[in-house]
Amino acid sequence: MHSTLVRAQTAFGFFTTVAFCVAALIALSGFVSPQTPSADIKLRNVQVVRGRPNYYSTKKEEYAHIKFDLDTDLSTLFTWNTKQVFLYITATYPSLKPSEPPSSAIIWDAILASPSAPWHQNQYEAPGTPDTRKSDPEAQKAIAAPGILHLQNQRPKYQITDYTGKVANRSDVVLELGWNVQPWVGALTWRGWSDWGVWKGLKGGRTERFGFPGVKERVKVQKEDLGTAKGGEGNRGKPA
Repeated sequence: MHSTLVRAQTAFGFFTTVAFCVAALIALSGFVSPQTPSADIKLRNVQVVRGRPNYYSTKKEEYAHIKFDLDTDLSTLFTWNTKQVFLYITATYPSLKPSEPPSSAIIWDAILASPSAPWHQNQYEAPGTPDTRKSDPEAQKAIAAPGILHLQNQRPKYQITDYTGKVANRSDVVLELGWNVQPWVGALTWRGWSDWGVWKGLKGGRTERFGFPGVKERVKVQKEDLGTAKGGEGNRGKPA
């Protein structure tokens, strides 16, 4: 005859087995949901300045400030198992030495939360106030369908600096869109360029190659150029 403790252990073991199987099914369900992400990035303006890229810099160096347009339709990334999508844009450019891999730096990022996820202080919100969003069809669409963004002349969150301290006149720079899907249950997934089953590769999401211009001297860093004012930190490109 089993004791109360043995029966409790058996019930708990059965519960954890069922919970694990249900969690595994939920995690696998995301791989059978079709994904057709698309994006369009356009370069608006790029400047290279010599100065202090952020409030904590101890020396002057060259840094790049890039403005861009971004239109995305990533709504298919959001399924019933999606908690949030971490979206980011990187600037990739060749290193000075051919033997070194290209350098890559994030210039902008955002947290796109699903409607069921709790609010996060860093998550992206549709432009405008709550009152104006009620009468703005684009804002309503962005709220109803997470992953749809229309950003015009967007300022970067982070400046681009290099470990060499010089970024002026660098060529073959490309802006690329990337993301990380964070599910409620299961593994993290990242942006892909090629098709995989019912998941289609990202259409667009890259700019044409461009170059950093020459240096424009600046003695003092302006808040408007830092993008995030007090919290704006430089993003130092390092070999990927």
